[in-house]
Amino acid sequence: MNYVYMFIPAIAWGILPLAVAKINGKPVNQVFGTTVGTLIVGLIALPFIHTSIDAKTFWLSALAGAFWVIGQIGQYTGYAKIGVSETMPISTGLQLIGTSIVGVVIFSEWATTSAKVWGFIGIALLIIGAILTSVSDTGEESGDKKNQTGTIIMLVCTTLGYIVYNSIPKAMSASGIAIFFPESVGMVLAVLIYMLFTKQLGELKAKSSWQSLLAGFIFAIAAIGYILSVQDNGVNTAFVISQLSVVISTLGGMLFLHEKKTKKGYIYTIAGLIIILIGAMLTTIMK
Repeated sequence: MNYVYMFIPAIAWGILPLAVAKINGKPVNQVFGTTVGTLIVGLIALPFIHTSIDAKTFWLSALAGAFWVIGQIGQYTGYAKIGVSETMPISTGLQLIGTSIVGVVIFSEWATTSAKVWGFIGIALLIIGAILTSVSDTGEESGDKKNQTGTIIMLVCTTLGYIVYNSIPKAMSASGIAIFFPESVGMVLAVLIYMLFTKQLGELKAKSSWQSLLAGFIFAIAAIGYILSVQDNGVNTAFVISQLSVVISTLGGMLFLHEKKTKKGYIYTIAGLIIILIGAMLTTIMK
């Protein structure tokens, strides 16, 4: 079963952007449905979780889930503006860079000089890979170019939410499966607060908000699969294999969502994906 758990996150997280992009709704509809779907799975799984956590761990986990919403809103907005095949490599690269830097600065990872050298080479490759996948195709209109630049800036800012989401659990002793439910609670609360302050509570009635529950089920399967993979295969192997999701989602965006690129665009995207995966392996193995 360890090999099954290993590939579940990659497949599910790779399919997630494609499923979301097929739903005819706004990012707020998509992120609401995703969080509620995740909470439903969390409630179903709760009776089978035998590890108890204290109040502090519960609310720290909920806070992590709330920060995840910031990153997810940014990612879903990116799908709408520049497409899945361009958003996912950039978003993944930024997450890997940020999480690696936090690991070194706060959690003292990459303890040896050799680890630091190879780790920062990995970060450099991640940056190069993300840049390659974002190269504009020849003949692109200036308006589209401006839209792309603005979206990339937005992704840089909102990815901070993902980085905090990935970092908080490292500071806790509770197992991943135990914090899954409180994280899902934090996700839903954060989305409702976001909808309240942006005056979008009316979207609760939208059909696309509830159609997006499927995205939540997919995300939850990926998250639980990743937790089980870490237990069976170790953090490094589980994490590196999970990053294959960016290949599935990016190629899926081009093949199934018919996101068009020029020949140069395809070449740069494929090259960027390969470099991002190499960078992911270097930054992870060095921990």
